[in-house]
Amino acid sequence: MFSTGKLSALAALALLPIVNAHYTFPSLKVNGVITPAWVNVRKTNNYNSRNPVIDVMSADFRCYNSETNAGASTIQVAAGAQLGIQSDGTIYHPGVVNVYMAKATGDINSFKGDGAVWFKVHEEPAVTDGGTSINWPSYNAPGITFTVPKNLPSGQYLVRMEHIALHSASTFQGAQFYISCAQVEITGGGNGTPGPLVAIPGVYNGREPGILINIYYPIPATYQQPGPRPWTG
Repeated sequence: MFSTGKLSALAALALLPIVNAHYTFPSLKVNGVITPAWVNVRKTNNYNSRNPVIDVMSADFRCYNSETNAGASTIQVAAGAQLGIQSDGTIYHPGVVNVYMAKATGDINSFKGDGAVWFKVHEEPAVTDGGTSINWPSYNAPGITFTVPKNLPSGQYLVRMEHIALHSASTFQGAQFYISCAQVEITGGGNGTPGPLVAIPGVYNGREPGILINIYYPIPATYQQPGPRPWTG
């Protein structure tokens, strides 16, 4: 939980050029085992720099691999199982998490995720208490874990991790998006119909109240998570 004093300190730190503050999401955690970096996750342009995406309408907002054009190996994950998405350190910045999935049409290795094919399966919003404090469940965590919906149909999917760092989000394009896309094959699935379906880019315009926001002062009394509600099956 961030008190007013801690928020002031964080605001000051947000102005410093700390290289190590950036991060990527290169690995999965399947059956309790963390996969090697960039094996089941498509290598992103920022695999060295760790720089974020700030333009929500850019092509890189989807999987951030316009320069690497990287593919990945597809790993099997059971419907209803726990799936982790791991950073290369910790999720250093205060912010929120969204996880989207898209079912491949044809071979996943050539699937780009074009059009309105993405649905949200998990989110970790801010926790507020009316303006006294604001808390970020993912802050300083090594990654996030969620339950793959049990009723998700079997097949090949892209899994898109999105952490929205909000420490500089008080101006347009100040929010920082840390993104990666993994390739999974869901086994033992059901007959659910995931939705609502959205296009990425296109799901945000960058001016949503959960993206264009000052998290320091006044402390937000509430927080509105960007994007659709998660589909849980």
